[in-house]
Amino acid sequence: MSSPSVLRLHPDDDVAVAVRALSAGETVDGVTATTDIPAGHKIALKPVPVGGRVRKYGQVIGAATAAIAPGDWVHVQNLGIGDISARADTGISAGVVSVASEPRTFDGYLRADGRAGSRNYLAVVTSVNCSAMVARRIARETEARLGDRYPHIDGVVAITHGSGCGMASEGEGMDILRRTLSGYARHPNVAGVLMLGLGCETNQISSLMEAEQMAGSPDLGVMAIQDEGGAASTIQRGVDRLMEMADRAASLERTPQPVSKLIVGLQCGGSDGYSGMTANPALGRAVDLLVAHGGTAILSETPEIYGAEHLLTGRASPEVAAKLMGRIAWWEKHVETTGGSLDNNPSAGNKAGGLTTILEKSLGAVAKAGSTPLSAVYEYAEPVTAHGLVFMDTPGYDPVSATGQIAGGATLICFTTGRGSVFGAKPAPSLKLATNSALARRMPDDIDIDCGRVLDEGMSLDALGAEIFDTIIATASGKVTASEALGFGEDEIQPWRLGATM
Repeated sequence: MSSPSVLRLHPDDDVAVAVRALSAGETVDGVTATTDIPAGHKIALKPVPVGGRVRKYGQVIGAATAAIAPGDWVHVQNLGIGDISARADTGISAGVVSVASEPRTFDGYLRADGRAGSRNYLAVVTSVNCSAMVARRIARETEARLGDRYPHIDGVVAITHGSGCGMASEGEGMDILRRTLSGYARHPNVAGVLMLGLGCETNQISSLMEAEQMAGSPDLGVMAIQDEGGAASTIQRGVDRLMEMADRAASLERTPQPVSKLIVGLQCGGSDGYSGMTANPALGRAVDLLVAHGGTAILSETPEIYGAEHLLTGRASPEVAAKLMGRIAWWEKHVETTGGSLDNNPSAGNKAGGLTTILEKSLGAVAKAGSTPLSAVYEYAEPVTAHGLVFMDTPGYDPVSATGQIAGGATLICFTTGRGSVFGAKPAPSLKLATNSALARRMPDDIDIDCGRVLDEGMSLDALGAEIFDTIIATASGKVTASEALGFGEDEIQPWRLGATM
């Protein structure tokens, strides 16, 4: 720490981060603030001419759009993305993956295919939005019948969405939707599934099951409202079908499972200027521990690694690096075609929290990935089979991104937030990590771990990472998260929608 008030994150940096709000005329780290600077925002340490590069984390986060003097507030009024192709930054090599000397276990539900779940849900998966309300009614009425008699069942979740018809019957959009729905239906946190359609939709359940090679089983039922005589009869028969599955699901008990069977999705939402200093790098330390125990972590949100991809490609084989860069190229073309810009991210809330450009946001976001090699790259909702750190191509919008990760098999989500995102992720528990202690105090019912202790109490990132890893294991073993206690997690299911709505 350069002073009690600011953090300079790398010796080459042109800026420091205000740990607390600074007043005009106040001298910190050898410079005098020329204006009031909010907490989490950047103060200039050096003069930067118009067009000159500005560094944070030792990396370029943009170019000056106006002359910057020492002590100036560096933000949207004088910093832009600049020429990203001229950054000339180099990547980093991956750290050596250490193998844990004492293997850890969690208490999970062993499934027939060898995977292990952190929760034991029943689910109603809809093929189309037209069956969404009936699915919710089936889920709620089944839960009411379950009551307290089935302690080993965590609940009944309705997997609903806003698509499934008015779209092309073939192509990328349909492929993504079907991968997503089948991923939820086959999720290791789910013991029994009822697939529910209307009957006349484009996304026919029979076609979905054939495309995704979903073999029938006693715990996979199929119903269509039009074939069952309407909504009321479908609800009754759907509840009866799930209650049959409940008897088998209730017989399952948690048993010790190796941590190598855990798949953790990494998310950040409502990021702020502290994200890249506290919660994200601490989560990265936890990821290194997870990988050392043979587990898997999924980094995602492709638009939010843009500009920091060199920190990942330097840790990957040529084939994996090429696949990642292929997805970056797809996004560049995609936003150009739709008239957007990847620098439209950060959001208004991110900027209010101190993040100025997508480069700055991405550099902080990538810290969640720790230091281990990148072993694989997956498309959205594709089943994750590799161990170690992997990447899944998703949008940066948190519900859509987490939906893809869960469909890919994530049994738990770790979600860092600086502004205070309210998020759940049924059927996967979601751990919420606050980047600053003020947020943890302000929204205590939504936060599981206060990462602001790194700044407020001098807690080391390694110690915090170990705490996060222990909490991951406890959560996978059944510890209830803040979002679970609030009952969140169904409305956040949002499959990525591509293609025209017709």
